[in-house]
Amino acid sequence: MLIDEVKILVKAGDGGNGCMAFRREKFVPRGGPSGGDGGHGGHVELVSSVHYNTLLHLRFNPEHKAERGRHGEGSKCTGHDGKSIQVKVPVGTVVYDFESSELLHDFATPDDHFLIARGGRGGRGNARFVNSRHQAPTEHEEGFPGDERRLRLELKLLADAGLVGFPNAGKSTLISRISAARPKIADYPFTTLEPNLGVVPLANNRSFVVADIPGLIEGASEGHGLGVQFLKHIERTKLLVHLVDVSEASGRDPVNDFKIILKELESFNEELAAKPMIVVANKMDAAQDLKKVKALKAAATRRKLPFFQISAVTGTGLEELVRAMEARIMPTIE
Repeated sequence: MLIDEVKILVKAGDGGNGCMAFRREKFVPRGGPSGGDGGHGGHVELVSSVHYNTLLHLRFNPEHKAERGRHGEGSKCTGHDGKSIQVKVPVGTVVYDFESSELLHDFATPDDHFLIARGGRGGRGNARFVNSRHQAPTEHEEGFPGDERRLRLELKLLADAGLVGFPNAGKSTLISRISAARPKIADYPFTTLEPNLGVVPLANNRSFVVADIPGLIEGASEGHGLGVQFLKHIERTKLLVHLVDVSEASGRDPVNDFKIILKELESFNEELAAKPMIVVANKMDAAQDLKKVKALKAAATRRKLPFFQISAVTGTGLEELVRAMEARIMPTIE
């Protein structure tokens, strides 16, 4: 189950209170103030980890609080500092302030540490206030509060290429043929309900990652269908692979489908629509009207986009497509 957005509360530990105490002992004729300082509160730190791939563990554990510092004691004893905590998040998590929607941090690499809430400073004991004119102070400080923040965490999957297109365009079939991913495949719309990732193996132990998201439909940018919920998962990709169903079974016009998806991408995010793109005519094994295929190729050519014809079911054209994807992705990886 892909949980890609959660809201959590983080609370750093409060500082311990300073102590007010006076000490009188043998061989110390005047004695004096001996109140120690309070300990500092613990911090809260977010850490990206490759051992998590969703935010599910945070949905059912939304509050994360560090330990407060212990109070100071007599004999100038300083209280122990509170224990800090680490909250693990998947690589690809983006952290926003819940109130202001300010971007706080983007975890794009593993083992990235970000201090999100700083613990409060411990209060000073009365021994700190001694001076030549004030020999027996009773002043002491309470501990300072630790930071408290409400956060919105959003997961954006890290992939090199993203597959986009109408429902049933063959995206899941394609990713299952070129990688080891095994998404659900069926002959009805919206078979894919959440993004799937697949690793495409290449020569010389190299590879790249492909993301398959639920299909888009007209009006997706206004909330219709499912795919717009997951378009954020391909915002980081270096390449978009636009699959268009050219078979007669869809009953739609491939060129019109191509234009609708481009419009929805642009409505969602202009930067996403401007990414490098490959246009792929899929289901060529079931294409009966080749004029539609030629028209789609012409539409891609007008936009100066590479065009390929494949059949994800039979495997026709997949090798050429993977090589084209590699050529556009690998120079940015190396």
